[in-house]
Amino acid sequence: MFFARLIVPLHLMNYRELWQVLVPRYGEREAQAVVRLLLDHVFGLSLADVLAGGLDSLPVPSATHLQAMMQRLMAGEPVQYVMGEAEFCGRWLKVSPAVLIPRPETEELCQWVLSAELPAKPRILDIGTGSGCIACTLAAELPDARVEGWDISEEALLVARENAGRIGVHAVFSRHDILATADILQGSQQKWDVIVSNPPYICQKERATMAPHVLQHEPATALFVPDDDALCFYRAIATYALAALDRGGRLFFEINPLYAEELQAMLLELAFCDVSIRIDAFGRQRFISAIRP
Repeated sequence: MFFARLIVPLHLMNYRELWQVLVPRYGEREAQAVVRLLLDHVFGLSLADVLAGGLDSLPVPSATHLQAMMQRLMAGEPVQYVMGEAEFCGRWLKVSPAVLIPRPETEELCQWVLSAELPAKPRILDIGTGSGCIACTLAAELPDARVEGWDISEEALLVARENAGRIGVHAVFSRHDILATADILQGSQQKWDVIVSNPPYICQKERATMAPHVLQHEPATALFVPDDDALCFYRAIATYALAALDRGGRLFFEINPLYAEELQAMLLELAFCDVSIRIDAFGRQRFISAIRP
């Protein structure tokens, strides 16, 4: 079987064999894209290089590394974790199993924040920062902003701090449990112009529809909420935002389309104004914004 052949020198294999072994997991087009990304980003081999025999010229250490990475891909590990990096808004960020892999939808959330009318030196808080992809992107695009990211996971915060250093931005990352809203309000008088969050929002009942590589490898605490309280994080963040946003401050969420109207109603009930739902590139209700009166 081809799985066993991966332990032999790569010069005995070719590009077609590399991606074909991933077809059962990814399908043909995605399998090719995954292998091209791996070869290009990690080993500096373009598709033209590969087709011209570039695999044959890989040094032994690189060939061994590629073999190990292919084994992980065959086991279902996402290519971003295998590489230890993911591209987000044109920048390569570190990722690990301690954080979610940044999604294209979250890039759209960042673009919405950046397109809003903000003060000259906005104070921005990213709640549930994970890899820091939102916080680092906003800090990079708004160099005069003061950006902070919160997460409950110390491992995630280490990744976020490394990403800030990697792309050369200043952002502060600290540990907070937003579900302990009362404790946070008691301990700080900090005011913000923008609070943005992509919190956990997938219900347990949705597991059956999710890809195995997500369920098996990405952190469940960053994905799932109880079936009987799907808006628990949104409620806690919105409650904090009522107290912590300056007047006219903006709240931005990435959301579960299943609960878009319910979340909109909750924000209106809390007295937020200009509550607006926006669809993503796939036509789904994926984002919501509101203003503190």
